[in-house]
Amino acid sequence: MTSIAVLGSTGNLGRHVAGQALAAGWNVSVAVRSRARLLPEIAERANVLDIDLASATSAQIASFAASHDAFVSCAGVVTEGEVFVTLVERIVTALDSIEHNKRPVCWFLAGAALLPLDGTGRLGVDLPKVRSTYWPHRKNYERLQRSKLDWRLLCPGPMVEQAPVGLERLRVSIDSLPAPLPSITKALPAPLVLPMFAMKIPEMIIPFADAASVMLANVSPGDSMSRHRVGVALPLGMKGKKSEWAAQPRSAA
Repeated sequence: MTSIAVLGSTGNLGRHVAGQALAAGWNVSVAVRSRARLLPEIAERANVLDIDLASATSAQIASFAASHDAFVSCAGVVTEGEVFVTLVERIVTALDSIEHNKRPVCWFLAGAALLPLDGTGRLGVDLPKVRSTYWPHRKNYERLQRSKLDWRLLCPGPMVEQAPVGLERLRVSIDSLPAPLPSITKALPAPLVLPMFAMKIPEMIIPFADAASVMLANVSPGDSMSRHRVGVALPLGMKGKKSEWAAQPRSAA
């Protein structure tokens, strides 16, 4: 039986990760500050550990994650800036301290702005206005690159609470935008690339359920997603609804 440890299981994405894993018959462990915020079906079937990440030690986080096949962190919010960076640093440091044979495959969460936009290697977080909010994603990515972990970094656009599209229909990319920009982009200055990037965001608005499915379908050690950024977009021709995400470019998660 596959085992998974989930941080952030009371949040929108984390509850889908834990719920889908339980539905698949996995052994699920969740760490929470408040058990009252857990969905009843998760609270009743998962192994629940009381941990407040704001004060948890590295040893506590490591003990929670160790000996699981997979670990998913949905904790933290990019708009918290340095607080988010510090949280990811503590989590990664804790996981790095686990013995190699007890260390799980790890999934972390970033956003589409962390993906390369063109052949120059320019990222969404390099663009004006996007950088000011989403710079923590770059910091967290750099920290993962320095780690010993078998990590994957999910980089979707805004996520919404909708019925899933289905894993087999999604466009999934590795270290690139799943909804590519025109080739002319690499010759343009950043201020002109910004609206082109913003126009692609609706294609990358995905249901939380689909984001969870991508993670759970890719937890084999050393697979093709190992130590890579993973982009996700809706099928060609499909776009998310503007009413369900924040105004551009802040929504370019």
